[in-house]
Amino acid sequence: MHFGWSDDEQAYRREVQAFLAEALPDDWEALSAGGPGSDAQADFSRGFCGRLAERGWLTQSWPAEYGGADAPPWRHAILGEEMWGNGEPRGPQYMNVNWIGPAIMKHGSDAQKALHLPLISRGDVLWCQGFSEPEAGSDLAALRTAAHLDGDEYVVDGSKVWTSYANHARFCFLLVRTDPESSRHKGISVLLCPMDLPGIEVREIPSVVGERYFHEVFFDGVRVPASCRLGPEGEGWSVVSYALQFERVGAARYHRAALILDDLAECARERGLLAEPRVQEKLGEARTLCEAARVLTYRVIDQRAHGSPPTADSNVARLAGTTAEQAVADLALEIFGEESLEYGSYADTRFRWAMTAGVAVGATEVQLNLVARNLLELPRE
Repeated sequence: MHFGWSDDEQAYRREVQAFLAEALPDDWEALSAGGPGSDAQADFSRGFCGRLAERGWLTQSWPAEYGGADAPPWRHAILGEEMWGNGEPRGPQYMNVNWIGPAIMKHGSDAQKALHLPLISRGDVLWCQGFSEPEAGSDLAALRTAAHLDGDEYVVDGSKVWTSYANHARFCFLLVRTDPESSRHKGISVLLCPMDLPGIEVREIPSVVGERYFHEVFFDGVRVPASCRLGPEGEGWSVVSYALQFERVGAARYHRAALILDDLAECARERGLLAEPRVQEKLGEARTLCEAARVLTYRVIDQRAHGSPPTADSNVARLAGTTAEQAVADLALEIFGEESLEYGSYADTRFRWAMTAGVAVGATEVQLNLVARNLLELPRE
């Protein structure tokens, strides 16, 4: 079978590229260096996503009834590649489109859809996800943040950690345990929690990744309307599982890694390193990993295009993308040597961003466990 982009798809990619060349400021590289969580990039994303929405691109793959254009998943994939290849100017809003919106479409009430989906499709709202906890990081099913129903409100107590974008978010996709007698995957619920409610405190966690990237979020007797619960009480695990199938291939990291690899090959040439066998080997390995991640991601997109249910292929694609980005970052350190030790340098920035790839949306070790269990069907010890 021969795979290739159609003439219309290639024309669309060129149109997106032309738009980005016009829309991104001259200092965009410096502006985006702080990452999607920085104050500057979060502010920029609001106007930028509004412009995408005006063109009908932001949520084009959504159903028309929810503000989309019923476009095939491939057009959304093209947009994602060009966005990530240019430092993700959508900022935190990329995840709104990729998985928060689809989760609300599938599990939300009519009122929830009416409130949240227009805000997302207009590029007019920032979200964060309240998943990890101090004693339940990668082991999400061990979460302890509790919510008990008091009249028509849930009273939430607990904390979340490593929460990206919490400082700018208007809403939090919050996981809580609504059954105190439950354990593991049972008794978990999802709340679409407004972040301006009394009792919520956000504290930044200093990190090497970038400013405003990680936060702790504390909930002290926060009263969240029961109407904010997404899906049935106690069945939040199925809601999250559905959402994360979208998120695991929502960031086109392989595309950005491939572009960086091209830059590194030129840097190696300029430094007289391109003829060294070790550098050639690492360049070849990184290129192979980038292309493998691309093909595996396309497999998942093709499944969606055909209406197939989610499979463990999304976990495989996620692992491939993480591995590719790490390989490119390691090569950057090799080429730049001691220059990489300077904070904010080209290689340092690549390495710090690759660090997040193995943690976000489920750590690499978690993905490996899911592949072993759901794809390879290996027995548990």
